Amino acid sequence: MNAPAFPPSGPPSDIAASLEGATPFMAQYLTAKAGQPDAILFFRMGDFYELFFTDAEVAAAALGITLTKRGKHQGEDIPMAGVPVHAMDGYLARLIRLGHKVAICEQLEDPAEAKKRGSKAVVQRGVVRVVTPGTLTEDSLLDARGANRLAAAAVRRGRAAVAVVELSSGAVDCVACAPDDLAAALAAFRPSEVLVTDRMFSDEATRDALNGSGGVVQALAAAIAEPQAARTRVERLYGVAALDGFGAFEEAEVSALGLIAAYLETTQAGKVPALSPPRRSGESGFLAIDPATRASLEIDRTQRGEREGSLLACIDRTVTSGGARALAERIARPLRDPLAINEQLDAVEWLLERRTLRRDLRDGLKASSDIARAVGRLALGRGGPRDLAAVRAGLTIAEGVAGLFIGQVDPLTGQPRRIALALDRLTLSPDISRLMVDLAEGLVEEPPHLARDGGFVRPDYLPELDAARTLRDDSRKVIAELEARAAAEAGVAFKVKHNAVLGYFLETSAKAAEGLLRAGPDSPFIHRQTLASQVRFTTVELSELDARISQAGHRALAIEGETFEGWRREAARLAQPLQAVAEALAELDAHAALAEWAQEVGATRPVVDDTLVFAVEAGRHPVVEAAVKAAGDPYTPNNARLDGSGADCARLAIVTGPNMAGKSTFLRQNALLVILAQAGAFVPARSMRLGVVDRLFSRVGAGDDLARGRSTFMMEMVETAAILTQATDRSFVVLDEIGRGTATYDGLAIAWATAEALHEANRARTLFATHYHELAQLETRLDHVCNLSMVAREWNGELVFLHEAAPGAADRSYGVQVAKLAGVPAPVVARARSVLERLEGEKAAAARLDDLPLFAVAEPEPPRGPSAAETALRDLDPDALTPREALETLYRLKTLI
Repeated sequence: MNAPAFPPSGPPSDIAASLEGATPFMAQYLTAKAGQPDAILFFRMGDFYELFFTDAEVAAAALGITLTKRGKHQGEDIPMAGVPVHAMDGYLARLIRLGHKVAICEQLEDPAEAKKRGSKAVVQRGVVRVVTPGTLTEDSLLDARGANRLAAAAVRRGRAAVAVVELSSGAVDCVACAPDDLAAALAAFRPSEVLVTDRMFSDEATRDALNGSGGVVQALAAAIAEPQAARTRVERLYGVAALDGFGAFEEAEVSALGLIAAYLETTQAGKVPALSPPRRSGESGFLAIDPATRASLEIDRTQRGEREGSLLACIDRTVTSGGARALAERIARPLRDPLAINEQLDAVEWLLERRTLRRDLRDGLKASSDIARAVGRLALGRGGPRDLAAVRAGLTIAEGVAGLFIGQVDPLTGQPRRIALALDRLTLSPDISRLMVDLAEGLVEEPPHLARDGGFVRPDYLPELDAARTLRDDSRKVIAELEARAAAEAGVAFKVKHNAVLGYFLETSAKAAEGLLRAGPDSPFIHRQTLASQVRFTTVELSELDARISQAGHRALAIEGETFEGWRREAARLAQPLQAVAEALAELDAHAALAEWAQEVGATRPVVDDTLVFAVEAGRHPVVEAAVKAAGDPYTPNNARLDGSGADCARLAIVTGPNMAGKSTFLRQNALLVILAQAGAFVPARSMRLGVVDRLFSRVGAGDDLARGRSTFMMEMVETAAILTQATDRSFVVLDEIGRGTATYDGLAIAWATAEALHEANRARTLFATHYHELAQLETRLDHVCNLSMVAREWNGELVFLHEAAPGAADRSYGVQVAKLAGVPAPVVARARSVLERLEGEKAAAARLDDLPLFAVAEPEPPRGPSAAETALRDLDPDALTPREALETLYRLKTLI
């Protein structure tokens, strides 16, 4: 979706441009607002963020907060609304979900510092960040188990590219592709926000790809994406002189990366995030899955937009948030290289065979923290002591996890490559080990959320801090001792008191003070103030103590602040190796989770190679099977065999059978098995062999797009067109009920032609479900077509679904029986059955429709008299029967039925 359109936030542009007549405070606000005209400005004033002008009106409507007024500007009332600082995250989340951008303008100095410049001086303020859907880093605003990505799309010289950054973890990806594949590339990342140039909206196909991404689309000036300017920005972002060390980027990739670099410069107010080098993946790197197919197969979200009920939710057994995100990426972007896929499968199989190691690994990881996101916040200056604690905990877990694998290496085969690489990244460098030791020795077990609160450095870690804390915390005891000494020395009863004017002072009665007042300048007690009945004194020691006590609290916080900043800078300096540790832990968690799931459901390792074979024995739909078993029912597995070459078996299977018999489940099941296998996961089947698939297409289910004026049938044709123009001999296609949305003969013609094209031109492995039984004839007309049918049986007038795919075509669709099962009224079902019998009995049914009184009221069925069995039962007297007569009567009733 696009960012929400609303009136320009803030005052009219002529007011923003001219500050005449504005108070110093309002001039400061107008200046900050002029720098962020398209964002809602949160302007810090003490314990509140205040919003003014149109920003206040928009926020009040969106958040349900009170809209009020404060003062006037150029004769007009200034609308105002506010939110408390401590509750900002909740309000911020709601605005971001609505697609707004929010600029945070903070106080950059203490009010006391401003007063030194004069009583009317305004506290310095400045925009410290701009919060957008794709640049969130706060835990409270993020889904711990899901990635939050900012994407950018660019098209240059006939090539497209997508660059993606997850700011919270520092991961950066870059994909170059053909313009037709832009939608699939974007959909694979599920970005929260997409950056494009304004020119890209002029192309309908590109516009559809952007709208299908699911993220808020932000248009930037085209000049930002010019390759040379973009390259300069990316080099500045990474602090390098050239990008050649990261790879040979295409122009479109540089443009996309440049859009992200420019956006981060703006939104992060000059703070440089800790980003990993861009991971490049070309067109051959990942299985292409377009947005319609993702929605149809419910890979990571159901069609209602929920995670529960999706393939990802069904198989997710991860125990860490980083592992959950790694698994989600693996399922969203399955691989295409058989070697890489088998390396992933090796890791899962290795952990599956080592149950004890897997258990210990998962138990250890449960205590791990989200290092990647903690480091991301620390690098941007938004982290706190708890983020340091997360780094400490993660590094400690990393050491423990690495230790679990000692002695687990087979001397002949070694460890799987993916496991070995992960363990290499868990080997801590001297710098990281030193940081871990510092945090273990200096950081308390449960630190506060904010560094400014203090109390996160352990006692005895810094002597200077301990001294300041002692003075701050033990001041009452020190003052009581001084009070006692002063009273003993003066011989009068003193009380030590404090106020904002005098600080600490000694107070006694006027009569007791007479002797001290006569003592003269040599007295250690210095007169400060005389009241009606009390006199106040001080001493040099008390004055010095007063200064030390008043400064001790500030000094303790300052020391802790300096200590935190040192740790934060070190974590930011080591961001890349720390992120590598986080990635290794996440990958191990994902491998172990897939092994755990495989053991739970009895999944097997698929054979993935370079052939064009698709062979599944006793395959099961993972999500449907879980739901069926939860209800206590058995699941019926099914076989499927396709061969793109046509050498072993058909490349296209026509699937017929009644509704509710399981055609759609059968189609989706086999598509999901492809995804699981190429994601490096085991599959719920007795066996599976898969020649690697380059593109996966699924047209299952019906839907319209009213926003673009597209009917259900139009959407079906648009998606079918995409399949026919993009599918190759390495693709896997599942189609359900093509042509059903139009007239019978039109639909049959379209379905027939589509099946022929997939078989002859695209040569893709295809499962083609239909109710047009005429398509069964293709088995005899085309070389590599076979028929499958979902088996159903009639028993005592009832339809029983066996959910079994068997060779051969179905002879009937059983539509009337399904209508009866659905609860259609009996007279309607009876009328439908009589019309069906008439149609099926005519050779030229279409020519005989006029003979049917289709709009006549169906005659009611004549009343039915009692059957012979019912009459016999009515005449029966059970009490008069002997046991033998009762048995004989039972047999006689059975024959009557």
